[in-house]
Amino acid sequence: MTGGEVAAVIASVAGVVLAVAVVFAVSSLTRTLRLVRGTVEDLRAQSLPLLAEMRSSLDQANVELTRVHGVIGRAESVGGTLDSASRLAYLAFSNPVIKALALGAGTSRAAKRLRRRRAD
Repeated sequence: MTGGEVAAVIASVAGVVLAVAVVFAVSSLTRTLRLVRGTVEDLRAQSLPLLAEMRSSLDQANVELTRVHGVIGRAESVGGTLDSASRLAYLAFSNPVIKALALGAGTSRAAKRLRRRRAD
């Protein structure tokens, strides 16, 4: 065997080894891609119902939020009405109450002075 023939045999063996390695790599890659495809399908099958449920929950939350907004609006209206009513009550009753207290205080002072004059 000549040097060229030995080199050809070595190159052939190296080519066969390389071809076998490529076949194993492609086979491993194919198995991995099948697993990834199955996992993606499982994920899709599980996520679509979850997304639908999340959408339903979001719609329900929006309805509740609208309802709460209405309740807050009514509470603000009631608060404003109560504020107006308390101001009106204050204006209506403050002057007579102040006058009644002043009359009571004046009567009390007059009674004390009369008692002192009688005692003297």
